[in-house]
Amino acid sequence: MPLKPHRVDEITAGIGRSRVLILGDVMLDEYLYGKVGRISPEAPVPVVEVDSTRLLLGGAANVAANIRALGDRPALIGVVGDDDASGKLTALFREKGIDDSLLVTDPSRPTTIKTRIIAHSQQVVRADREKRHGLGPTVEQQVMQAFLSAVDECSAVIVSDYGKGVITLPLLEKVIDVCLTRDVFLAVDPKETRFHDYRKVSLITPNHHEAGFAYGRRINSMEDLIAVGQGLLEKLEAKAILITRGREGMSLFRVGHEATHIRTFARHVYDVTGAGDTVIATFVSAVCAGADLVEAAIVANAGAGCTVAEVGTATVTADQLMKELNRNIRNGNVASAGSDSGHVL
Repeated sequence: MPLKPHRVDEITAGIGRSRVLILGDVMLDEYLYGKVGRISPEAPVPVVEVDSTRLLLGGAANVAANIRALGDRPALIGVVGDDDASGKLTALFREKGIDDSLLVTDPSRPTTIKTRIIAHSQQVVRADREKRHGLGPTVEQQVMQAFLSAVDECSAVIVSDYGKGVITLPLLEKVIDVCLTRDVFLAVDPKETRFHDYRKVSLITPNHHEAGFAYGRRINSMEDLIAVGQGLLEKLEAKAILITRGREGMSLFRVGHEATHIRTFARHVYDVTGAGDTVIATFVSAVCAGADLVEAAIVANAGAGCTVAEVGTATVTADQLMKELNRNIRNGNVASAGSDSGHVL
């Protein structure tokens, strides 16, 4: 079932009219750029001479940035510390036009910071400043109250779980129950170590490593992929699972349907940082705009293809999506063909 040009126009025209709630681990991404000219005399490591820095939104904050870039309105809920990093996040939110009024401050933990050192367009090392223990009961209650105050105004909910302690099991169970009761589309970007807690969600978006780990079977073949995708779909009682496969594209598993495999749109891959954030944001925005699950997966694939061509976390606009989708339709990259393992798009 290929994506027709008129549907590209309809879906991209509909993106930008919805409010989407994002709940998860908010981070600050710091990039230090430089060059290597020598090896340290103190240890056999390169010395990077830093000549520029860049601050970007990371984790759930990057999902919100992707939703905002598409034109939809993000309602971001997460936890930050009472520190300098949270102030830097506030400045970035204002710059991007993202409402951060639902964020909860917890003085007992620092704002999560990921620092990446880039030399000659290659990441040399990453340093993380964080505390990953679960939220205390008071802060968890504040987060839940923020969620309840916003969910009725939102067309969909995204849980962005990076395992930094915000998505506790009690909180997750309450969020899932609320979404099921109110028939709200709930998409989860999972943490592989707690995969089986995400039950009865509308969509879950693991990469192939996470999916294989969760199911206990490494994905080395199409047979493995089908077994893992269909197996997780049944175990989690989810409506759909989208397994991202890097250069191999994506595979969508839905209840009552064969798997749908979508070839990658990426022309060049420079940096996959934040690609999962773009995938889930563009998928959900497309669903809110009236796309079915297969159409939304194709749109998400196009979004990922745009962002991996840039260094650092990146976002994509509805106009970029439209151009990328139409380019691939013209080139014959979004055409259906049957296979024994499902449909290949």
